[in-house]
Amino acid sequence: MKEYISKYKDTRKKILSYEYFLWLYEWDYATEAPKESNQYSENQFEILYEEAYKLESDEKYIEAIEKLYENIDQLEDEDFKVEIKRVHKGLRMIKKVPKDEYLAYGLLLQQAMPVWVEAKTKNDFSIYAPTLKKIIDANRKLVKYLETDDLKGYDVLLDMYEDGFGIKEYDEFFSVIKEELVPFVLEVTKRKKQKFSRKLTKGKFPVAQQEAFSKYLMEVFEYDQNRAVLKESEHPFTSGVSSFDTRITTHYYEDNLQSSIFSTIHEMGHAIYELQNDLKYEDTFLHGGTSLGIHESQSRMFENMIGRSFAFWERHYPKLVELFPKQLKDTSYVDFYHYINQSKKSLIRIEADELTYSLHVLVRYELEKLMINGKIKVEDLPKKWNSLMTKYVGKRPTNDAEGILQDVHWAHGSIGYFPTYALGSAYAAQIYESMNQDFNVEVAVKNNDIARINAWLKEHVHKYGMSKTPKEILLIATNKPFDPTYYINYLKKKFNQ
Repeated sequence: MKEYISKYKDTRKKILSYEYFLWLYEWDYATEAPKESNQYSENQFEILYEEAYKLESDEKYIEAIEKLYENIDQLEDEDFKVEIKRVHKGLRMIKKVPKDEYLAYGLLLQQAMPVWVEAKTKNDFSIYAPTLKKIIDANRKLVKYLETDDLKGYDVLLDMYEDGFGIKEYDEFFSVIKEELVPFVLEVTKRKKQKFSRKLTKGKFPVAQQEAFSKYLMEVFEYDQNRAVLKESEHPFTSGVSSFDTRITTHYYEDNLQSSIFSTIHEMGHAIYELQNDLKYEDTFLHGGTSLGIHESQSRMFENMIGRSFAFWERHYPKLVELFPKQLKDTSYVDFYHYINQSKKSLIRIEADELTYSLHVLVRYELEKLMINGKIKVEDLPKKWNSLMTKYVGKRPTNDAEGILQDVHWAHGSIGYFPTYALGSAYAAQIYESMNQDFNVEVAVKNNDIARINAWLKEHVHKYGMSKTPKEILLIATNKPFDPTYYINYLKKKFNQ
């Protein structure tokens, strides 16, 4: 067994090194790389990507994983057992997907990003449609390669992002959303709307001051700037491979102050999760978040339950006024709190309020099922998107940029990812309720004691990295299995105030 452990760990070290530099390439590509560098950098990416593939597909490395998996009961370290189970499951990509298709797909995804950006910038889905068709076709082929007796069709992709959740589980979850939230949203959005200062709703908020507030937020949430960085990108995201190097982006709009505020807080929720992994998982395949749903639970909790709370703005609104004295002169923190928590029918998912957010995700979930089942043509996606938005959210997009082109995920090949956003929001409500039983979270927020929140989350969620399943994390954090009624009750209580 020693020779297999040695071979595995030696190759793992090399793979992680390649992954780090491929990650750095992707980060630069999305944030600072000049446009004209695209072709040159893609050529370098292709070489590194193929070299990494050689390591992952090395026969001796695969043999080591299979032998360790076959004799897993002989391994003494419980975390190492979990890691071997994970990497053994991951071998299916190398063993079942032909090399040329595997490498071609990786390159396709690198080429897709600038195409999506151009299409969104020009508000023209036809620019992106041919690339998206290739991505969808590749994923449909991938499904066929990876199907098992237990996982078929779209379930194969869903399983990549959330262990234990497939169409059956998501359909049950979204059935609760449709039954409980769709009529409640209709009721809330029909209520008479509070009027807000025109300076707040129509004002211009210079990017420099928004950047200053984002940096202030990094200090508030104790996002360690010695191990973290904040940049701007077209679509906000978090990127990290180590507890010593985690990076986030946001996006600034002069006519939309709250967009960058809550994007920054959201991404910090992701990043702090990664920063607070137990350091024993560094340089292993157990570093990171255990699933996309649990990851989203942290970002959604930071963004909404903490970042949009009354206590948070009672404490931090003076800093915002300091940066925007003219725009916020006649607006109190109470007014601002109501402004950022108003529920209304909106078109953009990342700017949607808490109440309607999961309905935006529902639209994408239903589209992905159609895409992977081959029941819709790519050219018909904008029309179907608009139809589902009208059905569930009650608002119809008027162009591609505010409709089918608003999200970057499919350009990354992330089909099966979207449902975890809604699931993560539901996880967050259950975890928040449990944390609130140990101490008054609102008082901690009001006292600017985010450190106490971070410490609780580290102990109950973050420190485990990928060593526990989503279901195990929920049991550790809440002592109960997943229950969406926490989410429904949280939303009804908040939006009935």
